[in-house]
Amino acid sequence: MSDRTTSSIERRAASTTVQATVEQCYAVGVDVVSYPSWIESLESVVIESTDADGNPARVRFEASGLGRRSSYVLAYDLTERPAVLGWTLVSGDLARAIEGAYRFSDVTEIEGAPITRVDYELSIDLAVPLPGFVKRRAEDKIMEAALRRFKMEVERVAVGG
Repeated sequence: MSDRTTSSIERRAASTTVQATVEQCYAVGVDVVSYPSWIESLESVVIESTDADGNPARVRFEASGLGRRSSYVLAYDLTERPAVLGWTLVSGDLARAIEGAYRFSDVTEIEGAPITRVDYELSIDLAVPLPGFVKRRAEDKIMEAALRRFKMEVERVAVGG
């Protein structure tokens, strides 16, 4: 487990509902190469390895934000697909540890349209200390992209737009 210091962003969790199926949510989540089209801070995504089904197993991300550039590699855990899309840090220049997951669960149908609950969890242990207001700004940006932008992208894809 990561040490909790002034440089770490505490485990955060948030949720939303999406007008799409669990499978549609999972498909957007696992399509990591499309992330830069809907996550502004991502400059590039390179799949370094895939699993036997061709899904990403190890992925390199190049990102920028808050005046810094960052490079990191995540290992994906797809063992509970399509209900869970999880990841952990393999290597990175600004983080010592990253653990996260999207969790997808059927909620209901409204007028025949599926509704999925999306829970997002993230814990980051930064390698560099940041002032509190900078950490809060980073947390807000991560959570915004992780949920609001994810919801927008899933619903765009689900309706074929």
